[in-house]
Amino acid sequence: MKKIFIIILSIILCGCGNNSSKVSPFERWMQEEGKIKILSTTRMIDDLVENIGKEKVAHLALIVGEIDPHTYELVKGDDEKLNRADIIFYNGLGLEHGASLRYRLQNDPKAKSLGDLLYNKEPDQFLVIDAQIDPHIWMDVSLWAKTIEIITEELIKFDPKEEMFFRKNADVLKDKMVQLHQKIYTLLQKIPPESRYLVTSHDAFNYFARGYLLEGQETDWKKRFIAPEGLAPDGQLSVTDIHRIVDHLISHEIGTIFPESNVSRDSLKKIASVCAQKGLKVNIANVELYADAMGGKGTSADTYFKMMEHDALAIGECLEGVR
Repeated sequence: MKKIFIIILSIILCGCGNNSSKVSPFERWMQEEGKIKILSTTRMIDDLVENIGKEKVAHLALIVGEIDPHTYELVKGDDEKLNRADIIFYNGLGLEHGASLRYRLQNDPKAKSLGDLLYNKEPDQFLVIDAQIDPHIWMDVSLWAKTIEIITEELIKFDPKEEMFFRKNADVLKDKMVQLHQKIYTLLQKIPPESRYLVTSHDAFNYFARGYLLEGQETDWKKRFIAPEGLAPDGQLSVTDIHRIVDHLISHEIGTIFPESNVSRDSLKKIASVCAQKGLKVNIANVELYADAMGGKGTSADTYFKMMEHDALAIGECLEGVR
């Protein structure tokens, strides 16, 4: 009887353990009492919030996985997340332009646009592509670091007694981002200038190119980066777009183009095919870059820091000495 009792008890305990492991991030977020509940639209923002707020905040990202933040629409359960959040941080600058999400963010007093608030302070730091502000500001670590102050001030407004705690964490995070920015710059500057040309699926790497790929006193970052699809990879690729990229590849003898984790490779395959017809062999890199979405848990890009370093290492390894 004693053995049977032990077996039954073990089954019950294992069952309880399995149930607890199935608790969703949202359920855990809801269960964390006594903390500031922060909802961020993207994981890039969520990472900053986690580093600044630490155990004082319950943080959650709205858009996860390989979902495109440009076109994300609210789904079942999102309203509850938005309603329960004490503060909502979003990128802004037109990134979250899915109609339902955009309307909610623009009409919720708890929602703070990091990009727009930063743009109001330092408009000269932002890039304009086809009359639209490029929203991919996290792709330059030094620029993204400027949003730390905005997040910190909002946390302090909500919980003034923890001001020193938030500011201390913010200072540590700023120092780490300065180091990351310099590490990426140093790594990519090792690529010979004649090979330092980046071509990806869509216009997510403009800030990256300006921050890390320019040579010496060079200022024309557009020559260092080009992509067939625009700021939001949701349009139809035209013949003109294809030939624009092909001409650029041939002009600079670029032999490698990079896929992005959450964007179809179809456009890159078309471009490589046309280049082959014109006598230029172009390879699609066997490693994906991350821009609009971070990697899944346990991957080499499952945090903002790891994502940016992954991209830099992948580009460096593929382009250095490519000729």
